[in-house]
Amino acid sequence: MTLPNRTPPELAALRTPAAVRARSHQVLDYVQAGRSPHFTVDMAALEGVADYVADVTRQDYPTLDIPYHSRWRHFDAGGVGRWPALAGRMTTVDAAERARTMIDLAVVSVLLDAGAGDAWRYHEARSGLSIGRSEGLAVASLNMFEAGGFSSDPAQPLRADAPALLALDAATLGRYFQVSDDNPLVGLAGRAALLNRLGAAVAERPDVFAGGQRAGGLYDSLAPQAHMGRLPADRILKALLDGMSGIWPSGLEVAGVALGDVGRHPAVRMEDQSDQLVPFHKLSQWLTYSLLEPFEASGLAITELDALTALPEYRNGGLLVDLGAIVPRQPLDPARKHAVSSEMVVEWRALTVALMDRLADRVRERLGLDPAQFPLAKLLQGGTWTAGRRIAAERRPPAGPPPIAIDADGTVF
Repeated sequence: MTLPNRTPPELAALRTPAAVRARSHQVLDYVQAGRSPHFTVDMAALEGVADYVADVTRQDYPTLDIPYHSRWRHFDAGGVGRWPALAGRMTTVDAAERARTMIDLAVVSVLLDAGAGDAWRYHEARSGLSIGRSEGLAVASLNMFEAGGFSSDPAQPLRADAPALLALDAATLGRYFQVSDDNPLVGLAGRAALLNRLGAAVAERPDVFAGGQRAGGLYDSLAPQAHMGRLPADRILKALLDGMSGIWPSGLEVAGVALGDVGRHPAVRMEDQSDQLVPFHKLSQWLTYSLLEPFEASGLAITELDALTALPEYRNGGLLVDLGAIVPRQPLDPARKHAVSSEMVVEWRALTVALMDRLADRVRERLGLDPAQFPLAKLLQGGTWTAGRRIAAERRPPAGPPPIAIDADGTVF
């Protein structure tokens, strides 16, 4: 595999949110020109999408005090403040160590958060709650973290270190996540393997994960890059894409370079090795959003949030299909699953990124907020992700699957 410092510049450039945005908009232009066999776009329908999202946002956040879209919201599933209770046990650690611990937890939890399937539930004994989907995965991962399931040192359970991640197997993960024949979790083996590769990445890249021992070492490599206590959000994403690009099992590899969450689409034409490549980096961006609070908890200010993009996943993309902004040229067959790498799904994801940019200003106008008050990180939370889930449940009750069925391994969606 090509070494990080040998990556051709046109491929290295794909590891930026600017490339995600620019190439997604190229796909939008292609579809609007009528060249796609898969979709058309109805820009007028964005007005109705904006109305729906603004209504959902006001329902959930009447004062418009909206937090970031991040994994930390899921830890509070059922109204239980799990992280504050756990953090209350860390009274003797300094702000930097608390940030490392939060990063450890967020990294493993986000990597485990990729579509639980409709059947799986997590029963939390102490609250008595039975929780499914992303929230269930979040609670299960937090409880596993609290029990030391990601640490190789029993004396320091609240950490995610390379030796423990490398040793984790599917059976162990399944035990913590209560997986059984009657409670199946989609992609269990793939999730365990993903954490194994995370452990390898942490150990192999001490320049990204300072010291090469734990995921939380990311704090020590990035905090010195802050200027006057201010760290641009895309610095976090750049570090993640640099240090973790090789962990994705279904990611493209070009010229020996592991590109991660990147698809191919004919709308993007280049005279170099990046021809037809459309980057998304969905989980890496979701993780970046989820690391804003750990870095802020250490006293740093995270700036330039809208350099990041909306997340190209099935709740945001499904919202746009269900409310008519993205229009399939052929009737959708719910029994047919489409590969993540297929041109149709790549196009759907790119349209999601591009149209969310167009949607943001419309929702801000309805809420009376400006971009500084309502960045994409809050649009998603307020917001489009919840709206996508709600409209899916209305259109396809009771489980509310996405309008386009995806054949995924649990590491992209």
